[in-house]
Amino acid sequence: MKIAIVTDSTAYLSADQIADNHIKIIPIPVILDGNVYDEGKDITSAEYYAKLRTAKTFPSTSQPPLGEVLKLYENLANEGYDTIISIHLAATISGFVETLRGAVADFKPAHVIVYDSQITVILMGELVLTAAKMAAAGADADSIIKTLDQLRATLGEYFIVNDLQNLVRGGRLSNAAGFIGGMLKIKPLLTFDEESDKIVAFEKIRSLKKAYSRVETLFGEALAQVDYPVKAWVIHANDPEAAAAWRADLEAKFPNVPFETSYFGPVIGTHLGEKAIAIAWMQDYAKTEK
Repeated sequence: MKIAIVTDSTAYLSADQIADNHIKIIPIPVILDGNVYDEGKDITSAEYYAKLRTAKTFPSTSQPPLGEVLKLYENLANEGYDTIISIHLAATISGFVETLRGAVADFKPAHVIVYDSQITVILMGELVLTAAKMAAAGADADSIIKTLDQLRATLGEYFIVNDLQNLVRGGRLSNAAGFIGGMLKIKPLLTFDEESDKIVAFEKIRSLKKAYSRVETLFGEALAQVDYPVKAWVIHANDPEAAAAWRADLEAKFPNVPFETSYFGPVIGTHLGEKAIAIAWMQDYAKTEK
């Protein structure tokens, strides 16, 4: 069995991570002022946020051309891969997973497993990296999927956004009622609902400082409930200074948790807005396996 690992650009992996682990990336298009940009290919995050500030229309995203995805699968089959594990952003954010599942139902060149990460950004990226390393080590598809399922169950995240305009207009917030009025001095806290896997707003905080404090409390409570090692990320939407400062604070308060910094690229930034920031975590698979 020769297994290829495919994901989409919202995994926000580095060029070295992609190359070193032989991961194939499907760019997600973002549309801004009538121009279509393939994330990670046609536009950088910094360029996107700069354009967003002066945009005349509300940005949007779309699914990648299906023909290009199937061509990628065909090319991988021609390279000798008999199994393709294609890991993508949550079906509650995008219809891409369901589109792919329908498209590969009769795909003959290789066995394609379309996997719903139920998340996005670097948390999905970490699932992708785990799958790629397992495939390189000779694990079979069933073992990889079983491990992904186990890790997916350990994911956690809290987002702090400036307002909910982008999520509400984009239809990505499932419980917008009660959260969309009078938001100028409110910092909404968001998370992925454990039962529905949808983005939900769950608290209004009246200052950024209090929002940070509340999220830190929630993170601490989550850590107290697990019996495995955890790794975490601070994720930002074009605000590296704020991310660095919060990461330093978190590292001091949670010295046993390794933290990294990641980012919300154009596609996810379209929905969360610039300056959004988050803490995300999952089981540290590498430490668990030792």
